[in-house]
Amino acid sequence: MTTAYLKNIKYALAITSASLLISACTLDKNANHKAKQDSALDAFANEQVLTTLVDFDDSNEQGWLSNAGTTSKQVADAGNQKLAVNFLSSHNQAKLQIKPESPWNFAQYQHYNLAFDVQNTSDESAHVYLALTNPKGELQSRSISLPASFNGTVYFPLHGQESDTETGLWGDAPPWKTDDQLMVWRSWRDDRIDLSSVESLTFFTIGNLSDKSITLDNIRLRKNPESDPNWMVAVVDKYGQNAKKDVALNVSSDAELKAAAEQELAALAKSTGMPDRSKFGGYTKGPKLKATGYFRTEKVDGKWWMVDPEGYVFFSHGPANVRMANMTTITGVDFHDASIRVRHSDEVTPEDSMGIVKIPDAARETRYIASELRHNMFQWLPSYDDPLAEHYSYRRSTHKGALPHGETYSFYRANLERRYGETSPLSYVKKWHEVTMQRMKDWGFTSFGNWVDPAFYQADQVPYFANGWIIGDFKTLSGHTNHWGLMPDPYDPVFSERAKATIDVIAKNIQSSPWCVGIFIDNEKSWGEREGTVEQRYGVILDALSKPSQQSPAKAAFAKHLKSKYRTIEALNNAWQTDINNWHSFNNGVTFERYNNAHIKDISDMLKMLGEQYFTVVHNTLEAALPNHLYMGARMANWGMPDEIIEASVTYSDVLSFNIYEEGVQDHYWQFLEEVDLPVTIGEFHIGTATDSGLYNPGIVHAANQTDRANMYKTYMESVINKPYMVGAHWFQYIDEPISGRSFDGENANIGFVTVADIPYPELISAVKEVTSTMYQKRLAK
Repeated sequence: MTTAYLKNIKYALAITSASLLISACTLDKNANHKAKQDSALDAFANEQVLTTLVDFDDSNEQGWLSNAGTTSKQVADAGNQKLAVNFLSSHNQAKLQIKPESPWNFAQYQHYNLAFDVQNTSDESAHVYLALTNPKGELQSRSISLPASFNGTVYFPLHGQESDTETGLWGDAPPWKTDDQLMVWRSWRDDRIDLSSVESLTFFTIGNLSDKSITLDNIRLRKNPESDPNWMVAVVDKYGQNAKKDVALNVSSDAELKAAAEQELAALAKSTGMPDRSKFGGYTKGPKLKATGYFRTEKVDGKWWMVDPEGYVFFSHGPANVRMANMTTITGVDFHDASIRVRHSDEVTPEDSMGIVKIPDAARETRYIASELRHNMFQWLPSYDDPLAEHYSYRRSTHKGALPHGETYSFYRANLERRYGETSPLSYVKKWHEVTMQRMKDWGFTSFGNWVDPAFYQADQVPYFANGWIIGDFKTLSGHTNHWGLMPDPYDPVFSERAKATIDVIAKNIQSSPWCVGIFIDNEKSWGEREGTVEQRYGVILDALSKPSQQSPAKAAFAKHLKSKYRTIEALNNAWQTDINNWHSFNNGVTFERYNNAHIKDISDMLKMLGEQYFTVVHNTLEAALPNHLYMGARMANWGMPDEIIEASVTYSDVLSFNIYEEGVQDHYWQFLEEVDLPVTIGEFHIGTATDSGLYNPGIVHAANQTDRANMYKTYMESVINKPYMVGAHWFQYIDEPISGRSFDGENANIGFVTVADIPYPELISAVKEVTSTMYQKRLAK
């Protein structure tokens, strides 16, 4: 990815000012001055290497290498030894680990970055990750997309202001002007760990559909250039765009924004959408099946399909998160008035799904700057008496980031008002709804995915999936992975009450509409990891067993199960090779230092019990309230889908759902879904780029640029369409995330079909139309 150019280059020029004093009398003075100036623009033109970690010249270093899904060998290049690495697509995660005989000691250095030289020898872009692991086994990771034939230096700050500052973003502005390429955070910034000692470096890929090859050389620590006092200052312009980098789709005036809208509206008015589509988006040239008036599923000629209310085969494809509820960004302002942060136990809307919250005048009178860094990111924010001030809102809590709560602003909503004007209250929002539905038909999408604005529910234009997140004051369990929060204890009666409260609201909003395909409840729950240690896989069960039975409904259920199975504590101890004193001690809470096979088998059974209890509660509550709509499961992440939970979900879900953030759906890795023999939809996937989007993070799956992004989207969809169990795929999300980070957690990626100014990405939309115009024909032909 390229880095942002500083508009003020005085600092960059000063970096190598000492070397610029050397003159060459034989050269033209003006030319000499320009050459020196160009050299000074690169912060690392005269890099200071603190230490070389690996250069692959030493034969002893070959013993440091271990391959898992990779092959590697030394290759000579102009007398220099490099390491050629091939990441095999036959593995879901292909890894090369470099582990020296003793950990590297970074504690002796200050203000440094890690850099390495790399060449992409593949004929397509390669998305490569790098994880640094300390002696405790804790890791921090970053990633980058290397364009085909890329040959250069990659780096990231590891110590100093640029590494340690909590900006509240998933990806920061480039810290220095350089041709070297910046890796972005893969793990969250506030998940940082102690890397004063590093045990290993692991280069890896995830979910490749084809082999990727690179060469590595000269992995080193370098001294950071002097910190730029204007780093992260005034990086966002009045339209919410990158203020320090020119991007093709950026707008520079309200007139330009309106002109773009008028041009698009004229084109949409002429569009007739994709041919051979039913009222609900099914394929009218496909087999005609039984019409029930609602969406359902059926296996036809060995392939699973959704069937639309009129009986036509239906493949669900479209964007998820078509809403503005989570499009605000933290301004750095907060209020001393605590009443604005009051929460109630009967709420059913999660914080990140809240719409615009009007800030009372009384609260605004207690305004203060809670974060100068955040506040100074913006070139412009409206005064409270500005018409565009209606796009201010508030977050009572954040999941991650620089501030625990605070004022927010939506540049996207402000741009809609600039784009369409306001002829009546919120008329620009109504226009947005209208234009969005026109786009869906023009682009060939057949549905909205999860998290769609409920305003679309009764529009009767585009099929959609309703959703809810069960929140409340029920008991919880903590596992090894708690990314979105603790796991609900489904044995707690309060969980059942809150599930009913959530689903009753969904039912009221849907009103039994045939346009609702199905219901997603919850998302990426903290079940545990599919592979790894006992603690990683079964953390929620171990947490339950450590609790007193009277304080944990899950523990009480597990205790009852084990007493029924073993009868006596002696039998349990004999099976597990433990020395628990009695059932009373067991009920008070137990922890373990080691596990045998019988113990692990019982823990596995308890995880399945937990899953069955969860899915029973949700399924039965949905069945009572919405008997005609599909239950789409809990959208399991590919990092959090234990076999036990998949097995439990099969019994209770009409369609299984997985969020698959990889380059595509690998045949071998997802083969088990053919044996499950249920229809499957992808709840989330995306590809983004930071190269020519102006944003600082490309998202979870990286492309080299917008053209590469479009091509990778087509390749991903091809891998979905040819799977007999797949009935849909939903791209996350409709709109780019704010460049300054969404307020809930700081995500700021180029993952939208449209920019913050609501302008579609032409390369991606062209690819979408290519896919949607042929997806039914291809799926029926295979």
